[in-house]
Amino acid sequence: MPETRTRRRGVELEKAILDAAWAELNDVGYARLTIESVAARAGTSKPVIYRRWPNRAELVLAAWGSRAPVRPPSPDTGSLRGDLVILFTKIARRVDGMMNEMIAGVMTETFRHPEVAALMRDRLVNAPFGKVVGTVLQRAVERGEHPPVELTHRAGRLPIDLIRNEALINGGSITDETIAELVDQVYLPLLRGLARD
Repeated sequence: MPETRTRRRGVELEKAILDAAWAELNDVGYARLTIESVAARAGTSKPVIYRRWPNRAELVLAAWGSRAPVRPPSPDTGSLRGDLVILFTKIARRVDGMMNEMIAGVMTETFRHPEVAALMRDRLVNAPFGKVVGTVLQRAVERGEHPPVELTHRAGRLPIDLIRNEALINGGSITDETIAELVDQVYLPLLRGLARD
């Protein structure tokens, strides 16, 4: 008697598609990835994928995004510097796990494919990461450790930008020493400057 296959739906189907897209990215890179190859790997059809993601770029960024939560929990060590070091470290470890040759390839493709670049910019600009930084900073204000600061959108996402820049320029894992330098020499002075303004 032939084995009947249960039809996947909802979250289970989306996970299968995103996993397949990630595997295809890893195997062939963005330039050679096709919706057809993802559908075959996921055991579904192209129309099913297109109903969820209207183009290859959106599928790729969704697959990438599924590998890392957008908003990590806010650390609470009892000191602003301690919280920032933990926050920067979490970002760095996530980047370490993501910044392999395949991801570098996807980043390279953003320069060749305007639709990917536009989606990437939108994702980076609208990421809710600043809320995590805002929570950490508000706790420091409530403890009397830091004066109130109006955290701009750009200042809120700066920890991610600093870590990403460090990873892209210097490659390899970001050391604890580098994280301490970014916190002590860049981010804490910035926050003090914003408080004065």
